[in-house]
Amino acid sequence: MFHISLTHDIGQKDSVTIESQDMSIGLTPFEQVARLRSDLRMGVAVVLCAGDEQWMAASAETITPVRFDAMRAMGQIELAITDWRAITLSTWATDGDVARFSLPTEQGLSWVRSMADPSDDLSNPLKGPFTPVFGGSANAHRAALGICKLAHLLPSAILVNVSGQDLCGLDSVDLDLITQAMADPASQLTEVSVANVPLRVSKASRVHVFRPLDGGEEHYAIEIGNPDRSAPVLSRLHSACFTGDLIGSLKCDCGPQLHAAMDGIAADGSGVLLYMNQEGRGIGLANKMRAYALQDQGFDTVEANHRLGFADDERNFKLGAEILRLMGFSSVRLMTNNPAKVASMEAAGVTVTERVPIKVGVNPLNEKYLETKAKKSGHLL
Repeated sequence: MFHISLTHDIGQKDSVTIESQDMSIGLTPFEQVARLRSDLRMGVAVVLCAGDEQWMAASAETITPVRFDAMRAMGQIELAITDWRAITLSTWATDGDVARFSLPTEQGLSWVRSMADPSDDLSNPLKGPFTPVFGGSANAHRAALGICKLAHLLPSAILVNVSGQDLCGLDSVDLDLITQAMADPASQLTEVSVANVPLRVSKASRVHVFRPLDGGEEHYAIEIGNPDRSAPVLSRLHSACFTGDLIGSLKCDCGPQLHAAMDGIAADGSGVLLYMNQEGRGIGLANKMRAYALQDQGFDTVEANHRLGFADDERNFKLGAEILRLMGFSSVRLMTNNPAKVASMEAAGVTVTERVPIKVGVNPLNEKYLETKAKKSGHLL
């Protein structure tokens, strides 16, 4: 018999209470989402429970052939993709932001992966056939795609309705609770460590490390000097860019922006650089490289994201505001060309008293990229 390891919700089954502290050691919905995220990255299926319905879901990218065949034996497999990917495939989204299709009888895992991955779209443009699934709820499909995004996988999932089937005692997670947890991405960050780190721009610098309660990726704050907590702090909200920040890629302006921001903060006397682990506008490095490969085929950065199934920008800028509040700041002079960052800061309760432009790093290889950011993402360049 085929067994699939799923989330172990001891909060629902073998809940243990520590009476002296009056608290359960069961998993919270945020922790369950983290467990699901890890399972999908490993190619393990998960079970989402909504009332009497149970859906087994797996990532189209990571599911193994053996597990795929086991899921197929349980019932009709449905492929879930985002509306952006559906548009690329010249079909339609059956449920607003989600498209559901039945797996053709004659097709297998290679067909599923071809639908999920746009790398061969130009060489194989007539993909399909598509048999849309209408009726019923798409909430499980939508949740599965959301978890794939959180796991930095291609946003494409396979699902099978396993209601009433013997799942060998495997635990399932409550879909409503998971959906609510995913709808509120405020991660309740906590500062786990801080230390003095002398830098090129200032010897009076400290690095703060913040960790979300769900065990996700840590984010960093580089505090330069001794900024006044009662005044607007000069700050840069910078998303991690391995290619630009570390290896000097000429495809973007991230590296020059990072260094210009640190130089600017040091010249001003004090400030905070927020370094957020949200690579590739939040889609992760692997998907960013997929987007780069699509750019080599002639698509711009926004078009590449859409062909992969992602929105223009998947980042959560509110995390930066959360870090500033934890550090004691309530207002900021924000170094950015992106109005969306200003709006997110304001929406999260941190007042932006000034937008400080940061225009550096233009070169012949990234001119079109910067033009796209201005035209399609509203950057003020």
